[in-house]
Amino acid sequence: MLTPDKFKIVGYTQEEANKIDRPTISYWQDAWRRLKKNPVAMVSLVVLCFLVIMVIIGPHIRGYDYITMNVAEKNQGSSAKYWFGTDYLGRDLFSRIWVGARASILIALVATALKLIVGTLYGAAMAHFGGWVDDILMRIIEVLNSLPNLLITILIMMVLGNNMFALLVALSITAWCSTARQVRGMIKQLKETEYVYAAEVLGAKPLHIIIKHYVPNMLSILILNASTAIPQFIFTEAGLSFLGIGLTAPEISLGVLISQGQKTLDFYPSQLVYPCVVLCVIVMAFNLLGDGLRDALDPRLRQ
Repeated sequence: MLTPDKFKIVGYTQEEANKIDRPTISYWQDAWRRLKKNPVAMVSLVVLCFLVIMVIIGPHIRGYDYITMNVAEKNQGSSAKYWFGTDYLGRDLFSRIWVGARASILIALVATALKLIVGTLYGAAMAHFGGWVDDILMRIIEVLNSLPNLLITILIMMVLGNNMFALLVALSITAWCSTARQVRGMIKQLKETEYVYAAEVLGAKPLHIIIKHYVPNMLSILILNASTAIPQFIFTEAGLSFLGIGLTAPEISLGVLISQGQKTLDFYPSQLVYPCVVLCVIVMAFNLLGDGLRDALDPRLRQ
């Protein structure tokens, strides 16, 4: 009969053989480790950090007033004095671009937060209560999804005006529906777990169960949802403002600057090129970082 004392460990002591060389790391530590191994995602993260710094301090670097008109120096090209030139009213384009990027990113972040919060709570309520509550709430989502988004946006902007609050309402009013559907499907599975059943038996309230048990188990999916929603909102805001449906002058955003640059494209193309480049860099950096997060947070790729 084979027993442990009949085996001899070659090259190692018994204590060294029983020692685990690889440290135990958590799910989030492993995700960060895999994200650092993705050079494209890390470059995108560095670019985003740089852009965040620039939208904060960029308008103040040159020290020029980006609102007051200076017609004597209108339509200037790039120079040591004006790095990105001036617009058709003589305002410093470098400062205006970073102010516009600040507004576009802020709108996207707030709209994404509303999308995740409303969608998570709505989807959790559908899945947790089920039955007739689930049926009624799902019918509301189907009605909202059946309405054309562009038509809803135009109506909201007509009623509330071309301002940032109206644009946030227009962007967020139906965006949460996809998140709610996704959350509903995930919670349908989590609802059958033992710890959720134990919490219900102990008398935990539905909101406590949602925040304490459901949300932490969906956090990776919600992060991926946010990483894809932010560039979509930035691009949507720019598109609506370019068409004159979103923000309009004197408000400043990348879409407004692109719309103004398009009017002088034939003679002063730099007024269109610079805000377009900044917009493309922001959207591309978010998309590439989102792809890296998708790979890093996928538990099937964990080794």
